[in-house]
Amino acid sequence: MFPLAILAGGLAARLQPLTKTAPKALMDVNGEPFIAHQLRLLHASGIEQVVVCAGYLGEMIQDYVRDGARFGLQVEFSFDGPRLLGTAGAIKKALPLLGEAFFVLYGDAYLPCDYRAVQAEFERRGTLALMTIFRNDNRWDPSNVEFVNEQIFAYDKRSQTARMHHIDYGLGVFDQAAFAIVPGDQPYDLATVYQYLLRQGELAAYEVRQRFYEIGSYEGLEELRCYLSAECDQPGKSMR
Repeated sequence: MFPLAILAGGLAARLQPLTKTAPKALMDVNGEPFIAHQLRLLHASGIEQVVVCAGYLGEMIQDYVRDGARFGLQVEFSFDGPRLLGTAGAIKKALPLLGEAFFVLYGDAYLPCDYRAVQAEFERRGTLALMTIFRNDNRWDPSNVEFVNEQIFAYDKRSQTARMHHIDYGLGVFDQAAFAIVPGDQPYDLATVYQYLLRQGELAAYEVRQRFYEIGSYEGLEELRCYLSAECDQPGKSMR
């Protein structure tokens, strides 16, 4: 399967004060750092190679994960450097480690979906990128994707409309050529890349039916702890 980049360079402001001394990836989830759960899920999903795009307190993540062997993975690290490069800027810097095509996963996302099916759809569609989406209807986070007849018509995290019922699920697949517009060593946002590719007709979509989990907020952190422990009700775990 394709390599996978984990975007783990952000400041995690919504989880302060917890993240003043430790990165989001190392937040405790049922007795283990979040990234341990994330990496085990990736291994179980068929992923073999992971590149962690690290920034804020990234050395702490590297000290914990090391080469990834105990998770059944080959893990390498790409560091932003003196300043944070943003989601797309970090991927641009990591391209030499990622090869021709690769997955991108947000560093706070736990996504129990079919990664093989996502890759197969990307290969079938032949576009420069594919975004996984989920019928959210503003239930967990504001919906930001207008999706009709298997096609994305709009994607905007800042200006949502009533026609947006889906959300960016948190997993993308890219050909490295998708990042040609991203300047080297400059901050750049992945959402901008997605919007550019959408305008160019180079963004496909894959609709996921299983809800997403994330630790970007205290509420999300508690939901994931609950999901992994199976000690509480999980309404919406599977979407129809």
